Amino acid sequence: MTSPEQQPRNPLHGITLERMLTDLVDFYGWDGMARRIQLRCFQQEPSITSSLRLLRKTPWAREKVEALYLQTLRRHG
Repeated sequence: MTSPEQQPRNPLHGITLERMLTDLVDFYGWDGMARRIQLRCFQQEPSITSSLRLLRKTPWAREKVEALYLQTLRRHG
């Protein structure tokens, strides 16, 4: 396990995937998420639970969500 001192420059340290996704959906809505990241879990009957299931299994999709979260923080944080 990595302590906070070992990741001082990691802006995602301590933020769960569920928190990121919830914040993004609150900010953009599901339609906005689907426009920015083209995943079926954001387009058809979207839910936090189904999206988390996919994102935990699909590293490239998780990376896109993390990148959008960081971009959103920089612009609106």
